[in-house]
Amino acid sequence: MTDEISNEALVQRFPGEPITHDNAAHYRGRLRRQLLVNRCDSCGAWHAPAKPICPDCWSSRVTPTSVSGNGTIFMAIFLHQGPPAEGVDYSTPYPVVTVELQEQAGLRITSTVVGASNADITIGAPVRLEWQERAGSPMPVFALRSAANA
Repeated sequence: MTDEISNEALVQRFPGEPITHDNAAHYRGRLRRQLLVNRCDSCGAWHAPAKPICPDCWSSRVTPTSVSGNGTIFMAIFLHQGPPAEGVDYSTPYPVVTVELQEQAGLRITSTVVGASNADITIGAPVRLEWQERAGSPMPVFALRSAANA
């Protein structure tokens, strides 16, 4: 059971990731292939990255909550070089995107798009959540949705 994984084991599963008390539940969600974003129990606002209080109403009643993973590309850049990372090939510019999730305007997360040519990765393109193994741990990534299933 991934909720029972110790903090030490969680840090070992995601080497180099900045795991804190505030975001540990989100990494546990990744082990279940579940994208979690904090949602305020008082005002209903979503916010990322994980913080212990709601930035809208200052309530400390926030809960990591599963999101659909559907959204649109808000920003896209293409890296021509960068630090070595498993699964990253800079021989073709590597896409990094910020996706605005459908749950709330302004709710955005950053990742990459897989299974698409760089020419098709454009601002406003609809995407869906997928998962990819990186360094032995699940990483949320996005795939383009066709107009038919957008």
